[in-house]
Amino acid sequence: MMRAAVLDQLNEMVVREVDMPVLDDDSILMKVEAVGICGSDIRIYHHGNSRVALPQILGHESAGQVAAVGRNVTKFKVGDRISLGADVPCGECVFCEAGIGNNCQINYAMGYQFAGSFADYVLLNRMMTSYGPIHQIADHVSYEEAALAEPLACVLNGLELSNVKLGETVVVIGAGPIGCMLCEVAAKMGARVLLVNRSRPRLEMARGIGAAHAYICAAEENAIERVLEETGGLGADVVITCNPSPESQVDAIYMAKNRGRVNLFGGLPKDRSMVTLDTNIIHYKELFVHGAHGSLPRHHQQAVELINNGSIDMKKYATHHYPLEHINEAIVKAESHTGFRVIVKP
Repeated sequence: MMRAAVLDQLNEMVVREVDMPVLDDDSILMKVEAVGICGSDIRIYHHGNSRVALPQILGHESAGQVAAVGRNVTKFKVGDRISLGADVPCGECVFCEAGIGNNCQINYAMGYQFAGSFADYVLLNRMMTSYGPIHQIADHVSYEEAALAEPLACVLNGLELSNVKLGETVVVIGAGPIGCMLCEVAAKMGARVLLVNRSRPRLEMARGIGAAHAYICAAEENAIERVLEETGGLGADVVITCNPSPESQVDAIYMAKNRGRVNLFGGLPKDRSMVTLDTNIIHYKELFVHGAHGSLPRHHQQAVELINNGSIDMKKYATHHYPLEHINEAIVKAESHTGFRVIVKP
């Protein structure tokens, strides 16, 4: 038996004893050491998801130690310290064969169809061990840092899709942990970064990370006018919306430079996802508007490498820690937006 936080029904997560996952010849059993609470975990907790059949164990930003391996597993051994990504390509569809498994129509993911890491142990099945994002972490890297390779991988996918170039101006709308990661990585890519957020306290938290050239409080000034002022009236080369606000998507096209790229990175609530855009602006500016969802295993590998070699310091993003028994308190803390990532430690 093992402990797990089980979402039995919406808004009801219970920590209890459950059966230990059964290891087969092609699977890995990982002892969970740290798991982050993502905004999508909170959405599932309250509203469910078509890919999540209850009861289920959530949690997809995780790291731990290999506790057992099946006899057919050769890439990992007992004792290896590993980090997990979320999206698991099926390996067989046209999208997976094309190397874009995050667009797989089955859309397998840890903590969705496959039981997640809010538990003492998590099973990495044959599909995960064959095609999924599992990568070794350096000895000096903490499990808390390594767990956050998953959101960092999503950041790398988003910036790649936006084709950020050296010397460009990038606007990020949303100063949550992933918004700040977008700022930090874009700055290291040679971009000039402008960070926009409505909440002044959250913006000041982001200022502590120091990745942006300018911090714009949308509740205190006209963010569109300020972006235009910062860019000589031309607008930004790339605008990334990293929040659940439809209004930010409307603002983004006005902030973008002609031929700019607008990345709708943050998903919207289902009841607010119909957004009215002035498509004449898109037409006459020749804007490229696109989305970004999840990441590929290679992005997760890149994220782990950036953490392993110290290029990105993830310690500052893990601001609160809770034991598994206090998972419901941890969710409340994550919803409060008073820190960056909340980490659960089984």
